[in-house]
Amino acid sequence: MSLDALENRLYQLIISRLDGDRIGIAGYEKKITGLVRKGIGGFILFGGQRDEIKGFLDYLQSFSEVRLFIASDTERGVGQQVRGTTIFPCQMAIAAALDKHRPDHVLLLEDTLRAFALEAKDTGINMPLIPVLDVNRNPDNPIICTRAFSDNPEDVSWFGSEYIKIIEEEGLISCAKHFPGHGDTATDSHISLPVITKPYSSLKKIDIMPFVMAIESKVGSIMVGHLSIPDIDPLPASLSPKVIALLRNELGFDGIIISDALTMDALRGRENVPLECLHAGIDMLLHPGDADMTVKGLLNDVGAGKLRESQIETAVNRIITVKGRLAEGRRDNPDYMHHTELSVQLTGMSITLVKQSPGILPIQDVTLCKVAFAGDERLYDSSPLKDALTLHPFSHQQSLLWRQGGMSENLCEIQIVAIFTSISAWKGSSGIEGREEERLLELMRRAGRSVVISFGSPYVLRRFTGADVLIAAYDATHAAQMAVMHCLTGKRDFRGRLPVKIGFVDG
Repeated sequence: MSLDALENRLYQLIISRLDGDRIGIAGYEKKITGLVRKGIGGFILFGGQRDEIKGFLDYLQSFSEVRLFIASDTERGVGQQVRGTTIFPCQMAIAAALDKHRPDHVLLLEDTLRAFALEAKDTGINMPLIPVLDVNRNPDNPIICTRAFSDNPEDVSWFGSEYIKIIEEEGLISCAKHFPGHGDTATDSHISLPVITKPYSSLKKIDIMPFVMAIESKVGSIMVGHLSIPDIDPLPASLSPKVIALLRNELGFDGIIISDALTMDALRGRENVPLECLHAGIDMLLHPGDADMTVKGLLNDVGAGKLRESQIETAVNRIITVKGRLAEGRRDNPDYMHHTELSVQLTGMSITLVKQSPGILPIQDVTLCKVAFAGDERLYDSSPLKDALTLHPFSHQQSLLWRQGGMSENLCEIQIVAIFTSISAWKGSSGIEGREEERLLELMRRAGRSVVISFGSPYVLRRFTGADVLIAAYDATHAAQMAVMHCLTGKRDFRGRLPVKIGFVDG
């Protein structure tokens, strides 16, 4: 094989980063188009405006010799990444809203997933990196949490299979992640390497089950996580020939195996991660720090006899085969208004009444309530609840006041605590700080009665078992906050079902 041909094939093994908000910057566009001309396998898209993204991706595809994968983390719809598209509820909220035994709910899920796919195609995304198939068994999981459907492997398997079937029917390539399961750890692999000590027999029964179902549903790709399972191999799974052999030989997967992002700190300190991934049996390297330097290093590895050309050719052939399944062109003009209505409907259906004491709900006289905001201030700083509470004569006290020691002496009939949390890389927690939790508990003790609402992780509620009412809303979106307001005042019924066991801790 000539050097140029070998280099081209190595680029085909890489999905590089594409910053949508840098489109329009001449130097950046030149860099991206240069990667396409070199044969890059695809890009993972972060951010950007819909129309700009569409035009630029069409341009890239127009001169790429091999169809580019355009991947993106769209677990909550394309709106999670691209402005001008629809943000849907997280996977856990979807599971809270929809009952798999009800045909009307199954049809609603299908409608939602087709909306996901239509918006992806309209934008130019052909490899949505969904579904998350981790079974969230650890309440302190800082990086999966509400990204998972449930802590029940059967439910995760069912929802995941539905996602895969619709995505693949629409001519896109689905991606099940994070094999062999990132749900039973309290460590974020963006920060350090999670070690899951459970035996393989337990892993197979719980964590691997959804991936078995995904393979049966013809998932196009599987992402392997950066996590260690000593009962299989102490190496990170993404670098483990044993884990990849399990996926290929025992589970019979013949699609593309993708690494998790190579920029994550779980792999920090390892000498040659791209080479280790390929030796393990990974087909595509996701988000290396520098695609050009990665290819240069792999060319040197081939020259030094550390990497066989036959390994590269096997991976490239598998990639080309799967790319052949991509639909040609895109279906134009998705009904974005309908998709917004779908999102609002699902959000309203997801709001879950976890605990209720008699005589609290619905709230008849909102003047007897005070509201404290807690958690991530960026999520509640411009909260629509503030306008809603002004319209209904609530008074609210910002958590900032009592962070600074200004605890109100005034008692109220009902103290509402709205806790805002989010799941994000390198954050290290999906909950709130212990000191803030203590102050909330003290605030509740001083009140007559209390209502605690979690806009984010439902596991936050386990610390507030003494509250009269506990509500899980899963997301901090405008739609979620207004749906909760309607439920509190009796304008809407609570319809959600808790998809996880919280495990209450006395506060």
